[in-house]
Amino acid sequence: MAETHTAPADTLAPWAEIVLGVDPVAVDDLLTMPEDGWRYEVVEGVLVRMAGSGDLATTIALLLGAILVSYVRPRRLGRVTGADGVYKFQGARTGLLPDAGFYSVALFPRVTDRDKPIPFAPELAVEVASPSQNVDHMASKARRYLHGGTRLIWVVWPHAETIDVWRPADLRPRARDMRPSKTLSTGDMLDGEDVVPGFSHPVTDIFDV
Repeated sequence: MAETHTAPADTLAPWAEIVLGVDPVAVDDLLTMPEDGWRYEVVEGVLVRMAGSGDLATTIALLLGAILVSYVRPRRLGRVTGADGVYKFQGARTGLLPDAGFYSVALFPRVTDRDKPIPFAPELAVEVASPSQNVDHMASKARRYLHGGTRLIWVVWPHAETIDVWRPADLRPRARDMRPSKTLSTGDMLDGEDVVPGFSHPVTDIFDV
């Protein structure tokens, strides 16, 4: 088995473990990874992995995905993907798997083979943080998404019952300067903005699991 270690906060993918002793990996290889209890991603050709989620995080992720589907599908706004959906970033050897993702109907023509990774970053990425992931870790992942072209990111913190909202304007020259546009708490409304037009949902309901 390949050696792994937890990446420090200033390395390639601090939200995950880097798998050592492995040749550079193509994003397409993520579709054939073993079912061994880990979720794999590729960052700049480097294979990284994350443990599976506990009951709280996975329930919230599934609920948010279902809420998005129930809004997007009848309006034919686009597609919502689940936690196994691989997004292959253009111009980079990077493939990430958001807990839920969305891309609009305008991008359908670019998906020429639906058995392959989705060939661009999600327009909306939803990440439900695990207890082992901290604010710096998820800010680093948000930066990856934003550089890849993602227009809106929701980072969900199950125990704090808050949601960080990231947008392209939040990119800073230095990673340590990264902070979300806003942090929502119970009593606020989660807004799809111009990415999922018209979508709005009470934050408190997302944590009522």
